[in-house]
Order: sequence, then C-alpha cells, then structure tokens
Amino acid sequence: MNLQLKPVLLACAIFMSAALAGHAQNTVDLTNAINAARFKAAKDTVWKKMEFGANLNQGSFSSNWTGGGVNSVAVGLMFNALSERKQGKNAWRNDFQSQYGVVRNKGQQSRKNLDRIFFDTKYNRELSHKWSLFANLNLLSQFAPGYDYQTIGDSISIKRKVSGLFSPAYLTEAVGIEFRPVPYFFLDFAPGALRQTIVADKDLYVNTPDQKNYGVPIGKTVRTEAALIQLVANFDKDIAKNVNLKFRYLMYSSFRDPLNADQRLDAMLTAKINKYVNVNLGAILVYDEDQSDRIQFAQALSIGFLYSF
Repeated sequence: MNLQLKPVLLACAIFMSAALAGHAQNTVDLTNAINAARFKAAKDTVWKKMEFGANLNQGSFSSNWTGGGVNSVAVGLMFNALSERKQGKNAWRNDFQSQYGVVRNKGQQSRKNLDRIFFDTKYNRELSHKWSLFANLNLLSQFAPGYDYQTIGDSISIKRKVSGLFSPAYLTEAVGIEFRPVPYFFLDFAPGALRQTIVADKDLYVNTPDQKNYGVPIGKTVRTEAALIQLVANFDKDIAKNVNLKFRYLMYSSFRDPLNADQRLDAMLTAKINKYVNVNLGAILVYDEDQSDRIQFAQALSIGFLYSF
C-alpha cells in the first residue's frame, strides 16, 4: 500500500468511527426522547364530554273514556358537561349537571317535576397510583320556584312557595384525600369541610321540625357548618353495552351533631336505544333533618332525545 495513502485511510477510519459513534449516541438519545414522550403522553390527558337531552310525554283521553284519566303534557330538558385534565401529578376535574322538567295536567297550572343544578370543581395532587390530595368546591341548587299544593275542602286550592333559585343552595369547600382504584370510581375523605346553606329568599318559610328554612334561621340568608368528616363516593361506568350507571353518594357529619349525618344519593341509569334515543331512570334519596325528619325519595322515568359530543 502506498505510504502516502495510510494517513488518509487512517483519517477516514477515525472519521467514520466518530460518525458511527455519534449516530449511535443520537439513536440512544432519540429512543430516550421517544420513551419520555410516550410516558408523558400516558401521564398527560385531556378528556371532555357534553350531553344534551330532551323528552316529551303526552297523554289524552276522549270525553267518553270510561276508564278515567287526565289529559297531560310533560317536558324535560337536561345538559351535562364533564372535563378532566391531567398533567404529570396534577389533575383538574369539572363536572356540571342540570335537569329541568314541567308537567301540566288538564285543569291545573304547570308544575315542575324535575329541577337540579349541580357543579363540582376539584384539583388533585397525586401521591401514588391510587391516592391523591384534593381541594374542591361544590354547588347544589335549582332553577325555579317550587310550591307545596294543598286543597281545602272540595274546591279551594292553595299553593305555598317552598323553594327557589338559591333557596336553598348548598356551597361546600373541602380539602382531603382521594382514593381512586379504577378510572370510573373514586372515594373522597374530607376531615376539613365547610358548608354554607343559602336561602336567598327572605320571604320563604318552610315549616321544618326546627322552624327554620332548611336549617337557616328565619330572616337570615346563610348558615355555615363545619364538618367532622365528609365522605363522597362517585361512580360512572358503562355496566353493559349502551347502558351507563352513574351515582354520587354524599355523607356530611357536622361537629354540631356528628352522629346524625346528612346523606344524599343521586343515581341515574341510562340505556341508549340508538344514537339519539335513550331511556333514563333516575332516583334521589335524601336524609337531612334540617329538611325533614324522614327519608325523602324522588324518582323519574323518561324516554327521549340525547346527543353526546
């Protein structure tokens, strides 16, 4: 070999070795970057869901219908929105639910048969795969006035206003720890929670056992309670094809009467018939001595239009 070519070949060999080494390092760096991106994508998620629904129920009878009955029309509307965002160990969840319905029977004025406003916003800081710290704000109220209807004698009907917008409303601030073993269920423990019961209408008078408006003294608009513990269990999952079960259970034990806790269960079973038609079965159970010394129960069954996006 020509001695003059050896330095050139040696230089080429050194250059190629350096290039291959650099390429190998770049490959390692690229692989690490891809793996980091995949890990971040798994940790960072944004999920949003919105639902709008409407249902109409109507019944009529001819004047000679011997079986008896009352002509009626009922209309119901609902709008729900859920947003969940997770970035690293931080997560933010916003949940808004609303329902409103009215029914009108022949010979009577329109009366509401469904009315609910629910909003919950929560921040989580992850401690482990299943546990996290949280801080949240929750609001529960209704849209329109509600009345208690009574009949005196055979013909005299009277109605008494017993509720309205922010009459009552429940505003709760809580800080605690959350256990989420699966994506569709979580359990919140809040030893430090405050709840404001709001009755914005000072003319409202609800005859409860303690002679107060939902626990708020007559003439006042707000009462604040501190919780010994608040417990919230939330479940939202498709339990079968096109069948969804959603429920939220709340237990609020105050320092004032820790053994007599307020409890509320909201449950909804939704079955989709096709893309736009669904059947809903909803139920609410409430035990709150500031409202009644007995368990309250409400139930509704409807079929109608539902659009999700």
